[in-house]
Amino acid sequence: MTKAMKIAIVDDEKDMRQSISQWLALSGYDTETYSSAEEALGAVGADYPGIVISDIRMPGMDGIQFLRKLMGNDSALPVIMITGHGDVPMAVEAMRIGAYDFLEKPFNPDRMSELAKKATNARRLTLDNRVLRRELSDGGQLMSKLIGQSPAMERLREDVLDLGQADGHVLIDGETGTGKTLIAHALHAVGSRAGKKFVLISCAAMDEDALMRRLFGPMQPEDTRLPAIEEARGGTLVLEDIESLSDASQARLLSVINDQGTPPETRIVAICNLQDEGRTCETALRPDLYYRLAALKITVPPLRQRGEDILTLFTRFSEQFSDEYGCDSPQVSAQEAAQLLQAPWPGNVRQLINLAERAVLQSRRGTGTIASLLMNDHEDMQPVMTTEGKPLKEYVEAFERMLIDNTMRRHKGSISSVMDELCLPRRTLNEKMAKYGLQRSDYL
Repeated sequence: MTKAMKIAIVDDEKDMRQSISQWLALSGYDTETYSSAEEALGAVGADYPGIVISDIRMPGMDGIQFLRKLMGNDSALPVIMITGHGDVPMAVEAMRIGAYDFLEKPFNPDRMSELAKKATNARRLTLDNRVLRRELSDGGQLMSKLIGQSPAMERLREDVLDLGQADGHVLIDGETGTGKTLIAHALHAVGSRAGKKFVLISCAAMDEDALMRRLFGPMQPEDTRLPAIEEARGGTLVLEDIESLSDASQARLLSVINDQGTPPETRIVAICNLQDEGRTCETALRPDLYYRLAALKITVPPLRQRGEDILTLFTRFSEQFSDEYGCDSPQVSAQEAAQLLQAPWPGNVRQLINLAERAVLQSRRGTGTIASLLMNDHEDMQPVMTTEGKPLKEYVEAFERMLIDNTMRRHKGSISSVMDELCLPRRTLNEKMAKYGLQRSDYL
């Protein structure tokens, strides 16, 4: 998980870069300012944890030359160019090279903040995916990240193992924040294409011309990579936000799929982020393309259907953030455990990660409760109501399992210490651990 995004501001005019920096800082961004492209290049390299905002007209290395250098180092780095009056041709050239967008002086600060938000979100996704690719070099390690013992997660892991061994194209759908990109990595890592190229493209992050060129070519002189369909040859090409493709783009993709034959040289894993009654992936795509991609399909379950996995995930994420911030994990009360289980979780696992981080930071300050964070996230949520109609017994058992699990982790598997803290005789503790599938060896 990437931390807060930075924004590198490059402009030879001191007043301009300071005013941009101040405005973005007020919007909550961590800004860095540079008076020249040469100076910025020393700090902004591949995997830079943020985005760049740069003027086009600068002495020495101008913005276009600077952009070419940045794209050569990291073609997925979002760069927003600032242009003066009459610089539209230069802005068009910048977009052709790979700029994320441009702002024409005098620009609206709110428009700049809006662009910065979109660009940093895109950058965070790119960096998270790169971390995943580095971490998940083998299927076993990756499968261990698909945490949960709920029936929905058991089925999901079985689907990943089964479909990973197949060669056909795959469609992954599900609500936002459920971990669809992680599933795409898993499909690649557990199959015969593991070790081959894994290329991920966000179809919503580029305009149509740039997307078609990135996917299929033709190559431009300044391009540093092959078209994605060629770059991923023998491996897997993941297309996120497949529903955003235009009709023309869908026709081009279908043609490429048909030309590949069976088994395909490049396996395509399409990720769809539509899940509502008004518009679905099936209605967003032309039927012939949809059925080619959906011959093998995985629907990732929403968090609210995963039962006590919610408590397991919250514990894991809390421990990770506690290690990162150097403090203890927050203690979860029975009431808070019940509320975690009954929350609607529209943002799914991604929302749970954010809540766990805020809970750790809040605990470090010694203020607030998990319940207050939940109520802020779900203003219409009532503390004693459940959304799934579960009996009290299920909440009690889920809390009991979480409590024993947390205590075992804290005491590194020391049965006597856990017995003392929870005031349980050994036989009762053993029975409950067996009931909840907890093994002492997992905590040593």
